[in-house]
This record gives sequence, structure tokens and C-alpha cells, in this order.
Amino acid sequence: MPGSILGTEVRRVEDRELLLGQGTFVDNLDDDGVAHAIFVRSPFAHARVTGIDTSEAAASDGVLAVYTADDLGRDGLPSFAEVNKLAPRAALAVDKVRYVGDPVALVIAETRAQAMDAAELVDVDYDDLPAVTDVEDALAEGAPLQFEEIGSNIATFRAAKNQTEDVLDDADHVTRVRMVNQRIAVAPIEGNAILVRPTEAGVEAWVSTQHPHLAKELLAKALGVDEEHVRVVAPHVGGAFGGKAGTGPDHAAIAIAARKLGRPVKWVETRSEAMLSMQGRGQVQYVELGVKNDGTITGLRMRILGECGAYAGFGGALAVGPTFIMAPGPYVVPRLRFDAMGVLTNTSPVGAFRGAGRPEAAAAMERAIDVAAQELGIRPEEIRRTNLIPKDAFPYRTMTGQTYDIGNYELPLQEALRIADVDEARAEQRRRIEAGETRLLGIGMATYVEITGFGGSEFGSVQIHEDGSATVMAGTSAHGQGHATSFSMIASDILGIPLERIDYRQSDTAMVRTGGGTGGSRSLQLGGNAVRKAAGETREKALAVAARMLEANPEDVVLDDDGFGVAGVPGNRISWPGLAAYAHEHDGGLGVDTDYTQDGATFPFGAHVSIVEVDTETGQVRPLRHVLVDDCGRIVNPLIVAGQQHGGGLQGISQALWEEMVYDEYGTPITSSFADYALPTAADGITLEASNTETPTPVNPIGAKGIGESATIGSTPAVQNAVVDALKHLGVKHIDLPCTAQRVWREIQNPRSDVWREPPTAFDGLSNEGEEPDMVEA
Repeated sequence: MPGSILGTEVRRVEDRELLLGQGTFVDNLDDDGVAHAIFVRSPFAHARVTGIDTSEAAASDGVLAVYTADDLGRDGLPSFAEVNKLAPRAALAVDKVRYVGDPVALVIAETRAQAMDAAELVDVDYDDLPAVTDVEDALAEGAPLQFEEIGSNIATFRAAKNQTEDVLDDADHVTRVRMVNQRIAVAPIEGNAILVRPTEAGVEAWVSTQHPHLAKELLAKALGVDEEHVRVVAPHVGGAFGGKAGTGPDHAAIAIAARKLGRPVKWVETRSEAMLSMQGRGQVQYVELGVKNDGTITGLRMRILGECGAYAGFGGALAVGPTFIMAPGPYVVPRLRFDAMGVLTNTSPVGAFRGAGRPEAAAAMERAIDVAAQELGIRPEEIRRTNLIPKDAFPYRTMTGQTYDIGNYELPLQEALRIADVDEARAEQRRRIEAGETRLLGIGMATYVEITGFGGSEFGSVQIHEDGSATVMAGTSAHGQGHATSFSMIASDILGIPLERIDYRQSDTAMVRTGGGTGGSRSLQLGGNAVRKAAGETREKALAVAARMLEANPEDVVLDDDGFGVAGVPGNRISWPGLAAYAHEHDGGLGVDTDYTQDGATFPFGAHVSIVEVDTETGQVRPLRHVLVDDCGRIVNPLIVAGQQHGGGLQGISQALWEEMVYDEYGTPITSSFADYALPTAADGITLEASNTETPTPVNPIGAKGIGESATIGSTPAVQNAVVDALKHLGVKHIDLPCTAQRVWREIQNPRSDVWREPPTAFDGLSNEGEEPDMVEA
């Protein structure tokens, strides 16, 4: 067929119903007989539960049940990623609470208002315990322990096994920086939500999740039933960003309660609950970078503390997994030593947020590179060019055991510098400094590479209906990523069926037999290629059917814009409706269910340039320009790629400048609402200048890599570097994230000449026999 729809801008087909208010979210599902659940949550960060009196609440109007851990089960539940088996988490807190917001009871009533009123009447006796909220403090001798059985607050670790040499001993200069990659709230527009309807042997559950099939598996285990008796549907999902991986203990509590009660039960988080249930990032990073006098990297040593929060939240394990594997970034790093710990604190359990450990790796490396350039008197783009992996070196094996598939890392850097007109910006920067102005310019940059897809398999299906229309399905689960558009484009391109005659179905485990869900920027390269495979096999089947109808050899049959025909023979064409009707009459239908397997991960890359204005009198930072040049391999729909760049870019800028989850010394969250948490509004954003280079990967047939997290990874360090660049002539060497007005102003007043602090001595005691953790993608 002449021309391909792939690579063209196609408006998203899934937006119409959302724009018209016709979307269906969990909270829209409110049939007769649905009861409502409210959790009673701990106001203490660390305390023993010495008693729970539910009698008054249970006697309240409309209350159907009040449950505690004794009712729903005291055993630990299966989770998205188990970090430490000695840190189990049940549906409700067992004997002890470990963070503010830890659920201790569950109230179910006829209406939400009745449940909320009754929850106020549950009387819980607490014996307050000392709390620890800082990861460095949690490693100090005598720190309060979350789980005495572990013997420390180290939930997991990665040690440099049998590595005794000094990886920095041949450096002319060593740059040392201690930096903080702060904890942030995931803050999707919709919080967690679930509606569970009990069935004779199991449940049907409508869940706001990224992974319907994983949710099915976890709920089945929590209920103690076979997976075949659990159906999970993810309706429209109002954002996730890694925060809705599978299901958690709160979801399990609702499912268990619904089975016990024999009634449908719904739970929808409040905003305050969502701020505590979904948090990500959170690392303290000690980075030592060895370089020659010309800036060539000789060695890298990283020691990382990951924040698990309570119950060994898997976000802390990202430090020992994805942060490790991406530690070298896009650079030639000949020697590496990496140690990391996931640390327990009396704060909310930490999970994933857009990038899940890879943005933290990039932020650490990009700051170290910039500080090294400043100390050596080298321009930041030159030290990067000196160390970027050459384009003729791919596939490239890194010191962390990863094989980068393909890349041309200098090209997006060159393009970003050109678009930003960095020379002109630096001239304006010098003019302002020489004129003694108080609003100064900073120019920052970052080059990055990330891992996406992670290999594995995905389900794809194409079914042709009797009228010649088609239904496409995949095991991924879109919640804003545009799968209905992209996957339908792939099927349309192969089959020649117009896009408007293709329907897309997903996220119902009764309809889609298996699926890995959405996370780790896996969808197009796995789900898209699964659909491509199914469409290709369906096309071959259709050509065989057409050959029978035309009484021709299958190899002589062609499919073009006029339908099916015999090559070189004019006329006598068969349309898709005609062929489909014949196939349904004679063959019982036409279509393919299949699985696609990808052998290994892909590695998108790119470069960002940020230009900011810093008010030296107030410390206020204002972004002026942000240039993104991201390479995600072959682009199927440029409009969707640009949308991911804009959304991810703004989230990365926001982490650099505004967002931070803050706890006081007692473990009380003090930024747990939008009144205190600095989430940017449209007024804070700027127009992002997004473009792409295109280097198709050989790892999959489409040539696609991930794009969902890339812009988040490149933007944060570029902005942070820009803020420091504006103030370096004042002696400022480093400013921790986020670069708030207060933090920037304080650094201006008292710039630190030394931005290093020795890591906790707990690193010295790590065993070389520790097990390497599993990869976590979310």
C-alpha cells in the first residue's frame, strides 16, 4: 500500500469521550447496593497499638462492619516488589504503626458520609515510640528500629563484591559531591480507587491501576483463591506515573472485606491519603568522580542511600537496582565502584515515580560532571563531548553489565546547544554580571541515557469482524499514553483498514488473556510489536482466504488501497467487508492472538538545555527556556511523543525547582496537601521546545524505544545545573534539590566551598555476600 501512516501526526482517538465527560472512572461506578469504605489511619509515625475499641463506630447509623487486623488477617500480603521478607505488611497495621497514615481499622457503611462519621468514633490506644525520618539518622547507632527482626534499618543493599582496588587512584583530580534527590509526591489527578464485587468463588474488581493482570494475581493471593476466580478491570485511570503498580495492602483490605461482608465495597482515596500513599524518588547520593586534567573520566565511585520509608517500600530498592545499572550514564567510565542501601524510616512507604531510579542516576552523574567541569575550568559541553560513548562503539557493554543497543549521543547535545543558541545566552549572562544586575542568567545542560522495556513478552490481538472492521487488543494498560491511537495506527498500516474502523480494547482480564501492563516505558516496544505481529499474521491469513476466493496462488495475491486482488490482473477486487464475511461464513472468523517476545532492553537517550533567571535578592528561580532533544528510536506518532516530552519535561523541571515531601522530626508530613506541596500550575510552566533525533533500535521490528520517562530524566539535572551556573561566579558550587527560593538565597549568602560529606559508616560494614536484588520496573 502506498505511503505509511506511521511517523505522521494523528490526533488521539481516545480523547473525545474524555473531553465530553463520557469517561468512566472507578468513582463513577456506584450501582445500587455498593457500600463505602473509609480507613482509620494513625496520627503517629511510630507507636504500639495497645487497643482498638470499635463498638461505638459499629453501632452508628448505616455501618455494616468495622474491621481490624484480627478480622482481615495478620499475615503479610504479597506486593508488587518484596524488598525484605522480614518487613511484612498486612492489610491493616498489626500491633504497631510505622508511619503517619498507617491504617489500623476499616469502616464500611451504606454511604461514604456514614463511614466517615463512624471512623471518627473508632478509639485507638497508642503507645508512642521514638521515630526516625532521615535516612542518614536511621543508620546511626541507637536509631529506632522499624523491624527488630532485621536488626537494623537496612532493608536491602548492594555491595561492591570482592572489589578492593581504589577506582580513583589514577585520577589527576577527584570531584566529590554529596547531593540529595528529594522525595516527591506522585500526585496523579485521581488517587487510588477500587470497587470490589464478590462472586461465588472470588471477586470482580474495578481498579485504578497500571497493571490489571498483576492486580489480579495479587488480589487472588490476598484472598487465597485461584486467579481464574478473580477478574480485574482498569477503567479510565486518572494518571499513575508509577504510583499505581499492581495493587497494595489497601486494595487487598477492600477485597477481603467485600468477601467477608458479601456486599460490593468501594474505596476512593482522599487527596490527603493520595499524597501519603504515592511517593517516589528519595535518595542521598555520595558521588566521587575521578578525571584527568583534560576532563577524561578515569573512575566513578557512588554510594547511595535509597529511602524505603515504612515497610521496606520498594522505592528504596530502586537505588540498588535501576540507579546502579544506569550509574555510568552515556559516558565511557572505565572503572566503577557502586554501593547502595535501601533504608527504613518512619515515613510513608516509597514507590516509583516516572523513571523509577533512572532519573536519580542521571541527576547524580550530571551534577558530578558539571562540578568537575567547574573545578577544572572546562565548559560543561566540552567535558561531556570528551566522555560520551562514540557512535561507532555500539552495542556497548557498560561496567554495570548493560549492553546499550545503539546511540549517537553527541548529536542531540549538538542540536540542543544549537536550538538554545548557548553562545548568545552566555553573552547575555556576562552582560548582566558586568552590569551588576540582580537577575542573572544560568545556562545548564544534561546528557542522558536510560533503560526501557526491560525485555520480556506481551500479548497482542487483531480480530476482523464480519463487516470488515477490526478490534485490536494488547496486554498493556494505557492511562494517558495513547495506546488506542498508536496500536491502531500499526494495525491500520499493515492491514489497510481505515483507523476509524478499528476499535481498541484493553485492561479487562476477562477479555485480554494476559498482559504486563504499563510501566518502564515498555508499551510501544512490547505491546506495539505484539500488535504488529498479530496484524502481520492476520494479513497472511487474509491473503490466503483471498486466494481461495480468487482461485489464485496465495503468493500472487496482493492487498492495496482497492482491496485484495491478483498481481497484474486488473479488476475482480475483494474488499475487506467481502473477505471478512466470507471468512466468518466458511472459517468461523478471522484474526490472531499472539505473544511477542523482546530479547533485552532498549536505551533511549538525549540532551536538554535549560536557561533560567535567578533573582539574587530573593533567591527566586524562573525558567525562561527549556530545549529537549530526545531520541526514542523510530517514532510512530510525533504528536504523542511530543506530549510525553512536554509532560515529562515539566515534571522534571518541577522536581528541580518546587516539589518536595517534607517530614518533621516526629514523622509528621508537613507538605501533605496542595496548600503546602508546591505542585506547579499552568502559570508556572513555560513552553517547552521539544524536538527529536531518530535512531531506530535493532532490538525490535518497529525500531522503537521508550519515551514516557525520558524527558523527566533529562530535565531535572539540566535545570539544577542552570541554577548553579547563574551563581558560580559568586562561589556557589552546588545547591540541593529542589532549588527553592529559600535554599538558593541561603547559598548565595553563604556559599559552601566544600560540598562533600563522608558517607555513613554503615557502608563499611556491608557484606560482600549480599544477594543482588531483582530489577524493578514501574
